[in-house]
Amino acid sequence: MSSPPSLITCTPGVRSGKPCVAGTRITVSDVLEYLASGMSQGEILSDFPDLRPEHIQAVLRYAADREKRLSELTVA
Repeated sequence: MSSPPSLITCTPGVRSGKPCVAGTRITVSDVLEYLASGMSQGEILSDFPDLRPEHIQAVLRYAADREKRLSELTVA
């Protein structure tokens, strides 16, 4: 059984290889900045019709996993 395709991808030549929502040019950092500025999930989804709620969850999961990996590196 194959694993489901990732909702976050890094593609050379697309937004300088930064992590993006799959199939878009919307970076993880873009979505995080929108959320940090106070935009609601509904506002983001309204402004970016290519996004779905699961994309925002994937962005948050990606950021949390990255933070965990970075903190493990600094503790070690």
